[in-house]
Amino acid sequence: MQNLFFEFVFLILIILALVMVASKLRLAYPIVLVLGGLALSFTQLFDNIRIDPEIVFLVFLPPLLYEAAWQVSWKEFWKWRRVITSFAFPVVIITSCIIAVVSHALIPGFTLALGFLLGGIVSPPDAISATTIMRQVQVPRQMVSIIEGESLLNDAASLIVFRFALAAVLTGQFAFGQAAGSFFLVIVLGTAIGVGLGLVFYAIHRWLPTTPSIDTVLTLVTPYCLYYAAEHFHYSGVLAVVSGGLLLSSKRHSMLTYRSRIESVDVWSVLSFVLNGLVFLLIGLELPTITRELDGGLEPAIGYGLLISLTLVVARLLCSFGAVLFTMFASRFITVADANPGWRGPMVLGWAGMRGVVSLAAALSIPLLTPQGQPFPYRNLILFITFIVILVTLVFQGLTLPWLIRKVKPEDRHRTFSDEKQELILQKKLALQALRYVESNTMPTTEAPNEYLQNLQSRLQLDAAFFTHELEEAPGPPNETLHHFHQNYLELLNQQRSLLHEMNHRMEFDEEIIRKYLTILDLEEYKLREKQLQKAGPE
Repeated sequence: MQNLFFEFVFLILIILALVMVASKLRLAYPIVLVLGGLALSFTQLFDNIRIDPEIVFLVFLPPLLYEAAWQVSWKEFWKWRRVITSFAFPVVIITSCIIAVVSHALIPGFTLALGFLLGGIVSPPDAISATTIMRQVQVPRQMVSIIEGESLLNDAASLIVFRFALAAVLTGQFAFGQAAGSFFLVIVLGTAIGVGLGLVFYAIHRWLPTTPSIDTVLTLVTPYCLYYAAEHFHYSGVLAVVSGGLLLSSKRHSMLTYRSRIESVDVWSVLSFVLNGLVFLLIGLELPTITRELDGGLEPAIGYGLLISLTLVVARLLCSFGAVLFTMFASRFITVADANPGWRGPMVLGWAGMRGVVSLAAALSIPLLTPQGQPFPYRNLILFITFIVILVTLVFQGLTLPWLIRKVKPEDRHRTFSDEKQELILQKKLALQALRYVESNTMPTTEAPNEYLQNLQSRLQLDAAFFTHELEEAPGPPNETLHHFHQNYLELLNQQRSLLHEMNHRMEFDEEIIRKYLTILDLEEYKLREKQLQKAGPE
């Protein structure tokens, strides 16, 4: 146990090194982590570490889904709900059917039930890789929102298909009407459990005397409670986590204090990074185990894996463009977010179909034996095909997606203002609102003037005038004066830090107070650096 613990510590250090390499090479870190894990698998240094599907589904999946739900904008999710749900449910089901037919025709002795099982395993794309890449290049924000929203639902759809296909293989029976009814029951009741428990946790945060530490721990516990409650009753734990996460995310400002929001975001950012790093590295480490257990020869299995991968890529592209045609047709009868999506966006969305850890965990969860005590048919081949699909789509599509985005140049037709202009408008409105409040609450002239309010009023007047000037100024090249101000202000913050560190050596000042002001300076620098990054834009 102790050795296993230190092996995971070394794995985390390797993850940090590989992520730094990915940053240096300007590659999405999931690609580098999978390739790094693949290279490590040949060294036999981490042979004791295996992906346990129960651990992935119970330990890794709930917090990753919950964190993703908190990151998704409910406004964007609702705006693109039809596109998201079409990719999450119909496209997953269509893809599973295509894979079932192709694998049945391609692999000797492979039944349709096994084909649907394989389809349920490999149909859900992994959004982490796609969004990581999309944030590195210029891409319309709605595309990132659609990919993020899809990722919240497609895992649930694919795992439900996998569950029914597995039951069909084990029992040899499949009743379509009963399966369809159970499918919707699993979805509806899984969502209902998520919303119901989400309201319970909302009440705890909102009305009980919690502290920031308690709030943060509650957010860590919540996804596991949501997932376990739904799975205990054999409903969709994934949808329970997603629905509960979306509900609580939309209520965060009413149920959490400012300190709870800041502290929980920091904790979740680190936790999500470590969990994602581990699962992508473990995917690469699984290759020797899967290859050793393979029956029937390596070359035919590689061929099957490559053909299934090609089928998945083509199927997603066809579904993506099919969704465009359906949207154009439906716009005649109902209001849609985009009546004419064009071809550029669907092309990028269709290519952003990399597979990930959910597919491998689902494949690993296939039982070794059937209820009759016989070896599960084609289990090792399904595992190997799944690994090939993950490797091909993640590496090939992941490496070519930035090139495709630069060539296709998807249009951003749904944004009225640029990021910079939106920020200036918001800052101006905030300054004017604050100024109106201060002016209406200024001390009467008969009393002594409030110097603090007068100082604040002067600052707000200057801010409002500055933002007005920036909005009226014609867009052009980067403002060198503003850049010079930013550089000087950053140096000013460094000088203030040096002064605080110097004062910390004096016994009359408490270090706790010094740290408080150092944190304030860090927040100031963080805001300024974020503005610089937004102005620079993706490279």
